[in-house]
Amino acid sequence: MAWQSPISPGISLYEETAGPRPAFPPLGGSRSADVAIIGGGFTGLNAALHLARHGVDVVLVDGCRFGDGASGRNGGQLGTGQRNEVDELEKLLGYERAKALFDMAEHAKRALLDFARSEALDIDYRPGHLSVTHKQACERDYRHYVETLANRYDYPHLTYLDREAVEAKLGSRHYALGIEDGGTGHIHPMKLVIGLANAAAAAGAALHEQTKANRIVRKGSKIEIETSQGTIRADRALIACNGHIGTLEPKTADHVMPIRSFIGATLPLTDFPEVLPEGQSVADSRFVVRYFRKSPDGRLLFGGREAYTADSPKDLAGPIRGQITQVYPQLKNVEITHAWGGSVGITLPRRPFVREVMPGVTSIGGYSGHGVMLANYCGRLYAQSVLGGSHELDLLKNLPVPPFPGGRHFRSVLLFVALSWYAMRDKL
Repeated sequence: MAWQSPISPGISLYEETAGPRPAFPPLGGSRSADVAIIGGGFTGLNAALHLARHGVDVVLVDGCRFGDGASGRNGGQLGTGQRNEVDELEKLLGYERAKALFDMAEHAKRALLDFARSEALDIDYRPGHLSVTHKQACERDYRHYVETLANRYDYPHLTYLDREAVEAKLGSRHYALGIEDGGTGHIHPMKLVIGLANAAAAAGAALHEQTKANRIVRKGSKIEIETSQGTIRADRALIACNGHIGTLEPKTADHVMPIRSFIGATLPLTDFPEVLPEGQSVADSRFVVRYFRKSPDGRLLFGGREAYTADSPKDLAGPIRGQITQVYPQLKNVEITHAWGGSVGITLPRRPFVREVMPGVTSIGGYSGHGVMLANYCGRLYAQSVLGGSHELDLLKNLPVPPFPGGRHFRSVLLFVALSWYAMRDKL
């Protein structure tokens, strides 16, 4: 019987196609460590792996199983650059810092793919991504973006697509124009989670699932983490909970908010060869973004429905089918075999939250839907900062990321109103 996550609704296609999923025991009582990590997603597992490979005594705990959060259940798209586009970052930070942040994202992309190759890990990587819009008025902005990345950011992999080209690439007339990105692609996220966990365990990291962190405090020279299974005392700690921070640490909770996102997978589209014939992933320009791609066996994986509460709707597949039919009317009767959801951690300006929230305790999260690359890389950069190496993580520590208005107590209501307005704008 498939494992049903207590924090994320539905059984994902990823869980059924990832191969053997290792289980790690709960923490067996109290212990000490050099570094303690809370959260067994991309960030936490990467940090644990790279610290352990350098001889650091590291212990990692997760309240559920590794991959039950966004890392194992996301859309699998790597993207390019940061969540904020380069023009926005240039206005805010200047060209040099914007370029450094863009380069960081490229480093993240290469690091992820290099890891998979070095570990002989098959993560179902397929190249190619399409950014599309239903608004013809976006043509000037899209052409400008292609030219800017080629001329100012040393990224020559973008191609502008007119309506006919988009229709040919998608097999749909729903969108007006787009951009093809030949320098990125998409993966099977749960296979990457499993590969990271196996590599971290082999390196000597102590990994513990189903061990919830309930409280984190500093006592003298040590950090104490009280868990459901015992207490960890460490010199340093990393909070890598992202959208599942809950009430564990208030500064993070004021800045990183969970929203629910849902994905459906169809039967293999053997009778519809026109749908994504070249296998690219797709994301559109809506504020409430729709994202989709095909699996190696030809299923359409389609995400986009969002909810701004922690609740899980009873009907996961129905609204997803409605969105699929808007883009692909010919698929209105195709069976949806899997539907699942999870919590994505977002920040108000859609920039990562990287802060020392108390002496010796770093919190990293809020990737805002751009975490496949950045979450992995930030875990590696955290390890490097502990080891005294790269200072690249400082690029994110210095980003302006204000808290949500009203903090964690009123943010859901205010965000619901704001995002409902944006959702109405998406329909215009």
